[in-house]
Amino acid sequence: MPFLAERRRRVRDAFVAAHAAAVDAGVLPRTPLPAFTLEPPRAGGSGHLACNLAMVLGGALRQPPRVVADALLAHLPPAAVPDLAAVTVAGPGFINVAFTDGWLAPVVSEVLEAGEAYGDADIGAGRRVLVEFVSANPTGPLNVVNCRAAAFGDALVRCLCAAGYHAEAEYYVNDAGGQFRKLGQSMEARLRQLAGEVGPQAEIPDGGYPGAYLLDVARAFLEERGGDVLAAPEAERIELLARFAVEHVLDGQMQVLARFGVRYDHVARESEIRARRGPERALAALAGAADDAGLPYVYEREGALWLRSTAFGDNDDRVLRKSDGEFTYRLPDIAYHVEKFARGFDLLIDLLGQDHHGDVPGVRAGLRILGQPVESLEVLITQLVRLLHGGTAQRVSKRGGTFVTMEEFLDEVGADAARFFFLLHTLDTHMDFDVELARRQSQDNPVYYVQYAHARICSILRQAEAAGLERPGAPAATTDALRALGHPLEQELLQKLAAFPDEVVAAAEGRAPHRLTVYARQLAERFHTFYVQCRVLGETPERTAARLALCAATRVVLARSLSLLGVCAPERM
Repeated sequence: MPFLAERRRRVRDAFVAAHAAAVDAGVLPRTPLPAFTLEPPRAGGSGHLACNLAMVLGGALRQPPRVVADALLAHLPPAAVPDLAAVTVAGPGFINVAFTDGWLAPVVSEVLEAGEAYGDADIGAGRRVLVEFVSANPTGPLNVVNCRAAAFGDALVRCLCAAGYHAEAEYYVNDAGGQFRKLGQSMEARLRQLAGEVGPQAEIPDGGYPGAYLLDVARAFLEERGGDVLAAPEAERIELLARFAVEHVLDGQMQVLARFGVRYDHVARESEIRARRGPERALAALAGAADDAGLPYVYEREGALWLRSTAFGDNDDRVLRKSDGEFTYRLPDIAYHVEKFARGFDLLIDLLGQDHHGDVPGVRAGLRILGQPVESLEVLITQLVRLLHGGTAQRVSKRGGTFVTMEEFLDEVGADAARFFFLLHTLDTHMDFDVELARRQSQDNPVYYVQYAHARICSILRQAEAAGLERPGAPAATTDALRALGHPLEQELLQKLAAFPDEVVAAAEGRAPHRLTVYARQLAERFHTFYVQCRVLGETPERTAARLALCAATRVVLARSLSLLGVCAPERM
């Protein structure tokens, strides 16, 4: 158990014992102990932990919280909590707990001993989680919004694994259906254009893909396969051209995602789900289901089959199969999620684009009708990104073919800056990405500021090693010298290091990797301030050893924070 969590447990146990003793003594009425919190005090508060037990218990007992607090303090068991300095009552009845100056010293040893595993937890208890993210249609290069989803999804998987979940990443390829055929038709038009043809067959079809990138895909096809495909029957050539384009585009997407540091455990394909007749089985099961009054959940109207999703809170019923017999994308999506659950995952997390927000209720309705554990499906929506160059917005339009690709974007700002900047914000907020700031190598740039803190510590440790000083390790850090870390800036660093395991759990459980960018910036700020005001080398041997150990522990936590975000921790800058 992390040091801070263990200390909170000891304090919590002490308050539970105090309540029981006060009840036994007749000072407080006998009542079940309500849930209460132990948290760091708000800014300006005193002590190291603030407890609201007297507040919630006072409400249950209809007694003044300060009276309840005094009763609890009078019955606290002696010596129940190590390093306890004072327990006081503040305001309307909050209980503040303060420890002695050296109470946080063991955190340094804990960090150095755990190393890269510091912050790991078992709260997930090995539950299997599948996180699906990006999953862009394989009709063109990835764009900046895809880049944002990739940064978030990959960081979330890392945080979930650190918190004790068995989390896996998946990419879903929409390689079937109407848009797949439109892609094949667009490819045919590009091939005919390259052959010098004019006329309707050489024009991009309505709803097709006019981006210039398809010219490159068409050229690649000609190099590998030649132009004989244009003489093949229409259905055959469209299938062949679309399949080639999908694989070519998907390969490019995977390459740029790998460059971004994103790793996938699985790639699922709509074509394979269709080959297993997943949509047909799902449709048959849905069509055979009815509500308690016997009203079917699937009905026909104007030749199409509709899902009565309004029975589950949707704004409108949704089409499952169009009048021409073609499935809408919704039905394969339902079948896909049925397969996800069948693969044994306890929790599904989908990251979808803003344009898919309205699709979620229909899929949920279908899964609920099919008896799937819909409560184990979480859907997170990725909001839009606006690129700013000198304060001026740059428009992105995938359909128009004028968008900024993810590859171009990474060429301009770099993977580290892109990931860190995207993870500065929650996923559900629109974001302005300042390209010039992301490229700036100064303390104004948050990722540079954090990475520089790590590099600065590495420099200190190299200087210490060159001076013949022993590199700090866990055994050396257990000496009593660490209890001399009493300077306020040293204490602030120690408190921040101790809080890291809680931040990892909060990032995972709250689906909030941005907590770690906030944490990393705060830790870097505390270190830079400490470095300026507290000399590390050239002090007494005991103080230098203690501060070197503190620096080494800070380096470990900075590196781990950046690693969970998927950002590099350079040793030199």
